Amino acid sequence: MLDKIPPRTGFAFITVSCAALLGFALYNQYVDYLDPCPLCIFQRLVFAWMGFVALLAFIHNPAQRGRRIYGWFIILGAALGAAIAGRHIWLQSLPPGDVPECGPGLNYMLENFPITEVLSTVLHGSGSCAEVKWTFLTMSMPMWTLVWYAGLGLFTVWIAYRAVPK
Repeated sequence: MLDKIPPRTGFAFITVSCAALLGFALYNQYVDYLDPCPLCIFQRLVFAWMGFVALLAFIHNPAQRGRRIYGWFIILGAALGAAIAGRHIWLQSLPPGDVPECGPGLNYMLENFPITEVLSTVLHGSGSCAEVKWTFLTMSMPMWTLVWYAGLGLFTVWIAYRAVPK
């Protein structure tokens, strides 16, 4: 049954999934008042990237070679997002005494520091990134994003490399 799904439908699924995940993040931010930490914001940017590339692939509806090119851009995003989520999960697992101190906010850093310093500071994490503000089925939000990055990445590999029936 799954082998009958056209690649274009698969790219549409990735686009809608990323949009839904971003919508859920915005709901948590503006309705539940859960302010995102800098690592959360970076994870959102990666989902936006993946969704945008999948949308381009959906619109373009490429042949095999194009599917693989779009697929690798999505897979690259999924790998980057998984690395960021993994770092976030690691920070959340630290004992309270080992958690890095909170630094300046992301907006302040973007306005006042060079981008390389901002990236370095954010990826090292801060105390706000170690806080677990939300869980579902005992998993924190970064754990769920890691699951989604892995799932969407594997699904993209399947879309890009399977033989499409004519």
